[in-house]
Amino acid sequence: MKKRRIFIEVNHPGQVHLIKNIYHELKSNGHQIWVACKNEKIICHLLQSYKIPYINLGNKGNGKFGKLFKQFIFDCIALYHVLKNRCTVGLGSSITNDHLDLMLPWFSAIHLSDDDESAVPLIAKFSYPFSTKILAPSPINIPSFENKLVRYNSYHELAYLHCNRFVPDPSVLSTIGITENEIFFVLRFVALKGHHDGGHRGINLEQKRELIQLLLQHGKVFITSEKQIEEEFEDLRLAVAPEHIHSLLYYASAFFGDSQTMTTEAALLGTPAMKCNTFSRQLSIPNEIEDRYKLCFSFQPEQFKEMMANAIKWLADISKVKREWQEKRLQLMKEKTDLTLYLVDYIKNFE
Repeated sequence: MKKRRIFIEVNHPGQVHLIKNIYHELKSNGHQIWVACKNEKIICHLLQSYKIPYINLGNKGNGKFGKLFKQFIFDCIALYHVLKNRCTVGLGSSITNDHLDLMLPWFSAIHLSDDDESAVPLIAKFSYPFSTKILAPSPINIPSFENKLVRYNSYHELAYLHCNRFVPDPSVLSTIGITENEIFFVLRFVALKGHHDGGHRGINLEQKRELIQLLLQHGKVFITSEKQIEEEFEDLRLAVAPEHIHSLLYYASAFFGDSQTMTTEAALLGTPAMKCNTFSRQLSIPNEIEDRYKLCFSFQPEQFKEMMANAIKWLADISKVKREWQEKRLQLMKEKTDLTLYLVDYIKNFE
C-alpha cells in the first residue's frame, strides 16, 4: 500500500469532527498528515482535544475584499508547507487545497462537499473547478461538476456520529446538573456570517423569547450561540466543552435552533430536531433526513407559529417522541455507511 503525504485544511468546527477519526486511522496506517486551520478559538481547542497537531494559518478576513486578501495569504502559507513536506494529496472542504491543485501538477485535491451547488456559488466558482475529485453524499446536487463528482451513501456527520464511531458519555450530564432521565432542551443560534449565508435569516429575538418561555414550562433549557447571547438569556448559556456537545445532544429531549449543522447532528443522534431559517426546504441533505427518515423538521421564519404548534404537540409527551426518534435513528444507521471507513479506504486506493 502506497503511503500518502496528506495536507488537510479545516475551516469550521464541524470539519474538525469530520476529519478527526480519518486523521487518526490514516496515521495508524503509516500515512503522514499535516493539518492547517484558520485561527478560530473553538477550532484550535477541538484540534488540541483530539490530539491533532496543526498549522495556524491566521485570522479570517472581514468583508469581501478582506476575505479575498486573506485567502491569498492562506494559499501562500499552505503552499509553503505543502512544498516543504512534499504533500501530494489535499483533503477537506477547502478552497486553499483546490488552489494548490491548480498550482502544483503533482498535487491532487479531494474536496469533501455536503452543499448543493446552488447554496455555495463562491465555492462553485472559485474552488470546485480546480479540485481533482469532489466527494459528496448521494442526495447532493452539483450539476456543473458531475464529471469529477463521487457520491457515497452517507453524510459528513456520520464520520463521527455513526453508531460504529460514537458512544455517548453520560458523565457530561452531571457537569450541567442534569440527571439521565431528566427533560431538557438544547437551543443553537448562529451568526449567519459565512460566505454562503448572505441575505439569510434565522430566529429573531421575539421568536427566541416565545420559544424559550414555552420550553421552560416543560424542562431545563440550554443555549449555545455562535454570536453574543442576549443578556436576558445569559443564565441559560450552555457551559460544556465543545468536544462534549454531541453527548449532550444525544441525551437532550429535543433540539431547536437555526443552525444547519447542529440540527442535522441532533437528528442523526435520535433527538427530535426543529430548525427555523431561510434555508428551510432548500438543501438536499436536510430534505432527505426530513422526508425519508422523519428525523427533523424545518420551517421558514414566517412559519414560526407552525413550528411552535409542532413543538407543543411534541411537548405533550416528549419522552414518547424521543423513543420514536431513537428507533428512526437505528433505521437510518442500517442504511447509511460509516463515512470514516469509506474515506480512509478511498484515500488508501486513490490514484
